Amino acid sequence: MQTRSIETRAKIIQAAQDLFSQTGYESASVSEICTRAGISKGAFYHHFPSKQSVFLELLTGWLKGIDLGLEALRSSPPGPDQPLVRMAEILPEVIRAAEGRLPILLEFWVHSARNKELWDTAVAPYQRYRDYFRKIVSEMDPAGELDPARKETAALAVMSLSIGLLLQGVVDPKAADWGTAGRESIRMLLEGMTRRSS
Repeated sequence: MQTRSIETRAKIIQAAQDLFSQTGYESASVSEICTRAGISKGAFYHHFPSKQSVFLELLTGWLKGIDLGLEALRSSPPGPDQPLVRMAEILPEVIRAAEGRLPILLEFWVHSARNKELWDTAVAPYQRYRDYFRKIVSEMDPAGELDPARKETAALAVMSLSIGLLLQGVVDPKAADWGTAGRESIRMLLEGMTRRSS
């Protein structure tokens, strides 16, 4: 029984992802998800309270891969590059994973903007990554030479750069070697920050 429940849940998630990709988040209905998954509405609502909850589970699954990549790089032995520069190595993988998913995410954000509770949930990953970069920037300044305002600005700049590179990579994946572009962009940002603080 447990195995069947897991399989049903997986069918719902896969059907929703397929429909969101093909027709968009707004156009896909619970009925269509059920038809695609080959299940009843009762089975759907046994596993998920709404279409939104299915999307949020999809989002969590997509981001888990990014989290694992970031943690693997952070826990690897120190190298000649700063941690942020090394993290740019996973950019091509993140771009590949985001293809077909980013438009759905953007559409969901637009949809969520009309519902504060849903919006808070939808933007939570963005806030989490911003805090993550803020922590890394602080770790790069163990002597406390940068004032808190500069650290905050640096974390925001890294986040903005990361999102910008991701968007460009998804829109035009062949425009650059995105791993190299990510590393060099982060290096330039850090060099500028270091010069201004010295």
